[in-house]
Amino acid sequence: MLFQHVAIAGLAHIDAPRRLTSDEIHARLKPTMDRLGIKANVLQDVAGVNERRLWDGEVLPSDAATLAGVKALADAGIDADRIGLLVNTSVSRDYLEPSTASIVAGNLRLGDECQNFDIANACLAFLNGMDVASRMIERGEIEYALVVDGETANLAYEKTIERLSREGVTAEQFRDEMATLTLGSGAAAMVLARAELVPGAPRYKGSVTRSATEWNHLCRGDVNHDRMVADGRMLMIEGVKLGQKTFAAARQALGWVVDELDEFVIHQVSKAHTQAFLKAFGISPKKVMTIFGEHGNIGPASVPIVLSKLREMGRLKKGTRVALLGIGSGLNCSMAEVVW
Repeated sequence: MLFQHVAIAGLAHIDAPRRLTSDEIHARLKPTMDRLGIKANVLQDVAGVNERRLWDGEVLPSDAATLAGVKALADAGIDADRIGLLVNTSVSRDYLEPSTASIVAGNLRLGDECQNFDIANACLAFLNGMDVASRMIERGEIEYALVVDGETANLAYEKTIERLSREGVTAEQFRDEMATLTLGSGAAAMVLARAELVPGAPRYKGSVTRSATEWNHLCRGDVNHDRMVADGRMLMIEGVKLGQKTFAAARQALGWVVDELDEFVIHQVSKAHTQAFLKAFGISPKKVMTIFGEHGNIGPASVPIVLSKLREMGRLKKGTRVALLGIGSGLNCSMAEVVW
């Protein structure tokens, strides 16, 4: 998917306010870990997650996504009634129905002609949302689209720590649920627009996507959002393989040469996954800003959050070429380019 007429008109992120450290989690799980003979602080030593963010009180995914949407609209300097499409991409959701997108659209008072729906594709969904919106903009069906994501990990932490503290928990159960304790809360939103309406704005050039769905069993979260079981080792192995295949497609479709790209925004999973990706593609760590150490894995929100933070830090100058690399359980992988 290559685009000639799509630009990023607005971008925003929201950091959840409450910090939960890995030391605090380790202290609560110490009786279980002692019984199982686990001596290392796995969350810090292996995953590299020192802390993660949670919301204060009861914050629904739609609440978080709405906050980010308001901020992105303000950044774009447009009124809500100009949005022709709202896509919610959160893994977290308020209900099975209605769509979380409809709740966010109602909160933002979007017009009755604005299409709204959820896209669910694990941690890849925000990039998918960008592509769906960009296709509609490219064809002239709409002028502006809003892609949002609000992730809430509070319940997952409460229930997972409770389960892993029970007597009789096995080493296998402990290992399978550890990935849940790397999750983080946060929100992000992006306003995409027809480029002619926002001259000088960053351009969304397009993306490539590849899948390896024979590995859909490697990471599964239940519908109650309180439990996720993952095979972290195989996810990393097969994820890197799929990433290499996708990167080869990006080289051909987008003309990528690693040394010519200025920033790499990689989906934030853990230290081990990030190091594996950098090694596989020969990417300099200086070109990758990581946030998993302080924020954990914020799911599909992590890529736009990092992009927003890079802009906030002043690292995105006119003409900066930014590679967006996302991978989600399933397995699916997308790689995209933005030119600032």
